[in-house]
Amino acid sequence: MKLTSKDYIKGILGRDIGILSKAITLIESEREEHQLLAREILAECIKVKSTTIRVGITGVPGAGKSTFIEALGTYLVKEKGAKIAVLAIDPSSKRTKGSILGDKTRMSNLSTMKEVYIRPTASSGMLGGVAKATRETLILCEAAGFEIILIETVGVGQSEIEVKDMVDFFLLLAIAGAGDELQGIKRGIMEMVDAIVVNKADGVNVGNAEKTVRDIKNALHLFPLGDSAWKPQVTTCSSIENKGIETVWEIIESHATLTRSNGYFQENRKKQDVQAFQNFLRKKILQFFLGNEKTTEMINQYEKRIADNTENPYTAAYKIFKRIVKE
Repeated sequence: MKLTSKDYIKGILGRDIGILSKAITLIESEREEHQLLAREILAECIKVKSTTIRVGITGVPGAGKSTFIEALGTYLVKEKGAKIAVLAIDPSSKRTKGSILGDKTRMSNLSTMKEVYIRPTASSGMLGGVAKATRETLILCEAAGFEIILIETVGVGQSEIEVKDMVDFFLLLAIAGAGDELQGIKRGIMEMVDAIVVNKADGVNVGNAEKTVRDIKNALHLFPLGDSAWKPQVTTCSSIENKGIETVWEIIESHATLTRSNGYFQENRKKQDVQAFQNFLRKKILQFFLGNEKTTEMINQYEKRIADNTENPYTAAYKIFKRIVKE
């Protein structure tokens, strides 16, 4: 039976996981009829008031993001009685556009808990460490009553700024004993993080992890406090031994308490809504122009000329833009 927008909304508000998953798939679809239905669903879900904490988690390669999320999520469910949603973004292949979507299998314990919803999504070439409908998925999960949203990004890099624009707390997972620990952490990321957690602080690596914490703290002294008045925290943890996980959550809660009391939390959410509007508008404008057959044909012609070195990329782009505006 074909579901109406009312069916979807009722299912989402009732935390029907099957309908929630179908609604997210609908939002990710590029088909016009799906987009129309998706807009109706979003318009109602965005009205739902929630006290959700949105946490973005990024990290250097091999930092153990999925294992960390499994440990943190398990703690939140068992010790805090929380309902959590995990949006796990997997990198897509540039050649095949496919993705393994293996995060759910790497969170084997978490995926069996009824209080947890895990949604693996391909990045589909999107920058910012997120998928193209991550923000919309987040809204649906909040409407479904999930109190904590954990967003696992593709990886660390300068492009991770997009996830910062949709979360309340931005956490960077680092590791010790991998050469120059700070070299792999870009300055742009250092300026954005609310906490840096040195993972895998277990066994013979404990000493290295503590040294890394000291080095990162020294580096953070060079950065001024942001608008939130929050001083980024640095700590260690061991995801496989479940050590330091409680401390990480206490840091996140402290940040939420501070930013809610000084008004930054609410103002940040408002700015994120404006950013979402701007991003969606750009996306629709781009779809409008690229969906035109004449424009697509023109682009294909110029791509061939660029490949043949008979046209340069910048002049070609400007010519196409002028033609589109003129028409």
